Amino acid sequence: MNKTRWKELIKKAPHAQKLTNKNIKYPTKKEQLEAVRKNGDNIQYIYNPDREVQLKAVKQNGWSIQYIHNPDREVQLEAVRRWGTSIRFIHNPDKDVQLEAVRKNGDNIRWILNLDREVQLEAVKQNSYNIQFIHNPDREVQLEAVRKNGDNIQYIHSPDKEVQLEAVRKNGDSIRWILNPDKEVVVHYLIAVCPELLRDPRYDLKEDE
Repeated sequence: MNKTRWKELIKKAPHAQKLTNKNIKYPTKKEQLEAVRKNGDNIQYIYNPDREVQLKAVKQNGWSIQYIHNPDREVQLEAVRRWGTSIRFIHNPDKDVQLEAVRKNGDNIRWILNLDREVQLEAVKQNSYNIQFIHNPDREVQLEAVRKNGDNIQYIHSPDKEVQLEAVRKNGDSIRWILNPDKEVVVHYLIAVCPELLRDPRYDLKEDE
């Protein structure tokens, strides 16, 4: 099909541009830059956009990175600075890109696989509930989460004794989320919910009848 026919087709159906490796809709660099300046999503109609066009697009709209094949690190960083949730479109982001996204909003951790430990901590410090989005969190991350809210232990698989203790110290009732709690953890639960009974000699935990 000749160029004139392509122009007619793409004018009526813009996504037809994706069928050709020639830039028909925005043929010049100047037109490409102007297009993405107005709307970053227009980059989807540009075949093999260069780095300058990519950066201009994600500066206008971070989510435009979804239309960029193999964006470099600077383009990734710019996208998540503009819109943290755009990390969902980035394959295997590095630590700096991950941190930029969770600093924007800790909830963005849900879109990240292979989390760096520092990124886990950043997300949980921002909002302890974010531990629910972390598969196999680091022990320090677990402790940070339960120190802020004991009920966060419900999101931790097989917490160790120290993590259990920290959760129950913060909130005695969080013991309900712990399967087979350590005996010392149960004692701390009792101290939290009924300290007056433990002062009564009739409730000597060391005695078995």
